[in-house]
Amino acid sequence: MGDTDERRKCNRTAFVTVGTTSFDTLVRAVDTREVKEVLSKKGYTHLLIQMGRGSYIPQKSTGEDGSLTVDYFTFSSSIADNLRSASLVISHAGSGSIFETLRLGKPLIVVVNEDLMDNHQSELAEELADRKHLFCARPQTLYQVIAAMSLESLIPYPPGDASPVAKLINRFLGFPDD
Repeated sequence: MGDTDERRKCNRTAFVTVGTTSFDTLVRAVDTREVKEVLSKKGYTHLLIQMGRGSYIPQKSTGEDGSLTVDYFTFSSSIADNLRSASLVISHAGSGSIFETLRLGKPLIVVVNEDLMDNHQSELAEELADRKHLFCARPQTLYQVIAAMSLESLIPYPPGDASPVAKLINRFLGFPDD
């Protein structure tokens, strides 16, 4: 059995999501030969791109030549299944996408959209990267981040515990402690 046949047995998907936005710069970045090759070298077999309202159409590939299998779609009622089945998530810097991915314990590269005005999203992505919960990139640095990433260096994000706040609210409203 050849190396390519062995790789196909174990599907490892890199899932890219831009949410409901248009982030063609990210879609273009993952659609480059360099990014696809480094993902393949890292052991990924599939690249699935959720491209939102963007106008750039990535190049599909069946992967028959040993390269990544590449597919894309615009929107889905839920990307939860895509996130759960992904081996790596590459996401825009929306807080919902970030925390949903971290809650699932998936390795995450957040790509900051520098074209947004008031880009508060970069602060969140950079802070979580500093805490080693994810990797942070710009579209022009995505290749370098993927090439250099070591998934073992990531620290799982601890889920929040809202029970102290709920107890405080219940006490304030006069409900008994449970």
